[in-house]
Amino acid sequence: MALPAVGAVAGIATLGARYHLSQIYGPTLRYTGQAGTMALTFDDGPNPAATLTLLDLLEKHGARATFFVIGNYVSRAPEIVREIAARGHVVGNHTENHPSLLWLPPGRIAQELRRCDEAIAAASAAGANSARRWLRPPYGSRGPQLEHVRRAAGIDAVVMWSLTCFDWNPQPKEKLIARLGRARWNLSGKCGGDIVLLHDGWSKQWAANKDYLIGALEHWLPRWADAGVKFVTVDQITTKL
Repeated sequence: MALPAVGAVAGIATLGARYHLSQIYGPTLRYTGQAGTMALTFDDGPNPAATLTLLDLLEKHGARATFFVIGNYVSRAPEIVREIAARGHVVGNHTENHPSLLWLPPGRIAQELRRCDEAIAAASAAGANSARRWLRPPYGSRGPQLEHVRRAAGIDAVVMWSLTCFDWNPQPKEKLIARLGRARWNLSGKCGGDIVLLHDGWSKQWAANKDYLIGALEHWLPRWADAGVKFVTVDQITTKL
């Protein structure tokens, strides 16, 4: 009888480490907390093949977003991170090298967060638009050791998501358009709108092509704007941790 019980506990622990809405290893932001709002978040940049085009598109439709950047990519293209901040978007920490944090010891996690912070700081006031500090763990994976490291590093919160369109791999834009059609910006009640997980880059390939993502957002951004959606950064989220 003990083995099935152990297996069940292990299964719950693993699910809690990977499931994007789980709170088992510490509180996270998952919704905006405001009906009529949506928080667009972009991981794995900066990307010289896509991020600047994306910034132009967001500006065209009056949308502000949050960019969770990879430290070693920031070091390759600090000018893009400066442009992200200059256009009023928020910059967050997505670690230095994009490892899964699930099994990393605390010291290694702290090193990943610190080096990413240092890269952002070296990109000349790239974080100036954020009054707080945010973390998006790679793959959404986190273990019980992360909460202590986060607090010690002075990071205010882990930001997860309530909607993803699985856009890290190349695919027809029509698939992303269909998945983004599930966005819950118009919900009433405590959940409010979605935090949407998107990727302006790809951790496995520098300067990855993201035309399919740009195409999907060219479809949805004007439609969301016409419907009265208010785009918020994570700094503006009202959900209580």
